Amino acid sequence: MALIVAGLILWTLVHYFKRLAPDRRAALGDPGKGLVAVGVVAGLVLMIIGYRSADFIYIWQPPSFMVHVNNTLMLLAFWVYGSSAAKTAKAWPAYKIRHPQLTGFKIWAVAHLLVNGDLASILLFGGLLGWAVGSVILINRAEPDWTPPEPAGVATYVRLAIISLVLFSIVAGVHVWLGVWPFPV
Repeated sequence: MALIVAGLILWTLVHYFKRLAPDRRAALGDPGKGLVAVGVVAGLVLMIIGYRSADFIYIWQPPSFMVHVNNTLMLLAFWVYGSSAAKTAKAWPAYKIRHPQLTGFKIWAVAHLLVNGDLASILLFGGLLGWAVGSVILINRAEPDWTPPEPAGVATYVRLAIISLVLFSIVAGVHVWLGVWPFPV
């Protein structure tokens, strides 16, 4: 559990660095981007190793129907995250909400909290959910003005639907490869 917590702390600190200490971050210049990237990767590695090696400490038993809810939310998370990917006009909800990528990340975290009832999962996914909520607050405080982009056309929606389904399939395949069956039994 200590590695999960250490990874979460490192992940959060390097992501919040620009918002909490903008002058210090600006003073680092372009090399600072590399330091932040190393910190993000190190935090991610610590979280993965910590999660994979954590003892299973049972907290609650998720109902079996939550697998369906999780998979639906995961498709939605990929859609919402990807809705801002187009260079100009954006797909729904990116033309309605300010932080579609962080919103997609929050949906991902909630989906995983709904199907995992052990302490390591609650720490990891709850901690990452907290980081994403804090990120939105810090960004909005630092940059209060936002102009919504133009809505995208049909072609963007078709691409986004295909990409979301492909990503969902790849992630499901990775879960199976890791020994976690992500579908109802």
